[in-house]
Amino acid sequence: MENKEYGSIIGSRSAPYINSLAGSYVLLTRAYAVSHPSLPNYLALTSGSTHGLRSNCTTCYKNGRNIVDQLAAHHMGWKAYMQSMPRACFTGSSAGRGSQQYAKRHNPFMYYNDVRTNAARCHRVVPFTRFPGDLRRGLPRFAWITPNLCNDMHSCSVATGDAFLRAWIPRILPKLGPRGILILAFDEGFTHAGCCGVRSGGGHVAAVIAGPGAKQGVQLARSVNHYSILRLIERAWGFAALGHARARRTPSIIGWSR
Repeated sequence: MENKEYGSIIGSRSAPYINSLAGSYVLLTRAYAVSHPSLPNYLALTSGSTHGLRSNCTTCYKNGRNIVDQLAAHHMGWKAYMQSMPRACFTGSSAGRGSQQYAKRHNPFMYYNDVRTNAARCHRVVPFTRFPGDLRRGLPRFAWITPNLCNDMHSCSVATGDAFLRAWIPRILPKLGPRGILILAFDEGFTHAGCCGVRSGGGHVAAVIAGPGAKQGVQLARSVNHYSILRLIERAWGFAALGHARARRTPSIIGWSR
């Protein structure tokens, strides 16, 4: 989700579903983005680094290990679902009309050279229209969803994004298996609040860990950021930590051990 500070979401009457999810599972009360604008945060979540970027550039492709490399090394399936993306492996900077747009800057996978230029990997970055069928048949071990510019709250209201999540998350949770988790995260807020050694961060953001494998009714007050979320995923699957995720301790917020 996009561009909202913690206080715009948690406790907001416009986000009843997110708040119900936060009350039922794990709410990270001190979660922070690492930078502005959007793209560096997406890269941080998937590679442990912003790669020095401070813009939403669309042709600034990067080398370096990322979560796709880790999944491939462990023979684990993955897929990224991009709402309003016109076709798999689409390399354009945007698509769609009005607020119902796909934005490349919210798709970190297309910035990694070893994804974009590898046909087998690139064709795992697909339109969200494929998600309902995959949900029925069984999701891959790692699934990423980026809503379009309206449903992610970038160009439309908090209530609109909350309704999108209310429509899909209850369908997803029962399909995750007994140890599956769903991570609901915002890329950045609108302040420069940060933590964890990042002096000027991307704002205080809402983040919730839900699903059968998550603890229930927990509010975590420890400061965490996007590198912490990546480390949580890596630790759960026994992956070596990437980039700045190496320096992040992960809290005990999932209800099982590997």
